[in-house]
Amino acid sequence: MVNIILGILAILTGWFGIEFSRDLIKNKDKLEKDTQWVTSGLIGFVTNFFDTLGIGSFAPTTALVRAFKQVRDRVIPGTLNVSCTIPVIVEAFIFITVIKVEPVTLFSMLVAATIGAWIGAGVVSNLPEKKIQYGMSIALFVTASIMVAGQMGWMPIGGEAIGLSGIKLIIAIVANFILGALMTLGIGLYAPCMALVYMLGMSPRVAFPIMMGSCAFLMPVASVKFIREGAYNRKASLAISLAGLVGVFIAAYLVKSLPLKVLTWLVICVIYYTSITMYKAATRNIEEKSMAVVMES
Repeated sequence: MVNIILGILAILTGWFGIEFSRDLIKNKDKLEKDTQWVTSGLIGFVTNFFDTLGIGSFAPTTALVRAFKQVRDRVIPGTLNVSCTIPVIVEAFIFITVIKVEPVTLFSMLVAATIGAWIGAGVVSNLPEKKIQYGMSIALFVTASIMVAGQMGWMPIGGEAIGLSGIKLIIAIVANFILGALMTLGIGLYAPCMALVYMLGMSPRVAFPIMMGSCAFLMPVASVKFIREGAYNRKASLAISLAGLVGVFIAAYLVKSLPLKVLTWLVICVIYYTSITMYKAATRNIEEKSMAVVMES
């Protein structure tokens, strides 16, 4: 079944590649002028490098593209999904082939996340900027809080199981469906999926192929919807994708050890900061609109 999973993943990759390429070619003269190739590329390299080590890329990428003013808030969710699709697919191929997971558990959780993403992307791509800012502010806060719980040892530490059955498998499927839908809003799946795996008594190592495989399956599906809606930054997505691939391969094959505990705390601080600034931006939009209405009156 692992070969079937990888085969399906290859098909999804081809589908995404065709859609992404067509849209880039069609809009090659309309690429975003405020986005810099080098800046976005460096962001993609750094965030996907650490993504391969299990830290997650969505929240750090959100923080950096906002800090360096590379992507408008309105299209951040679509840009995150499109730009990280290829790097995450490569991660999934690497970890699915080297870490053993019970096939039924792996396949069912991947499918659930994919269906959730398909439904979620259709909703998120048409949301107004204010709602996306509020949604991402909450999503980032939740992600950071889950990461804190993991760092402090408040989450269950997992077990030795490499698969699930019965009610635990049902819980895993339903939860991954929800996580897939939420990912289209910009909340990374890694941290909550890792927490889910731990709570269900599975081996911590199993979290890597499950969470990366889930993202690899759902991201092409969600990204195609964002691409067709034009709800993403094309220039940033291409730069992050290409540089991100380099980061993935270096992290997967060359890096042996890093002070990840310290780094993770740094990432947590950045995520909380971004959550607060996103919330303030959404509040500011409401105040500006209210002032405009008053002035018109």
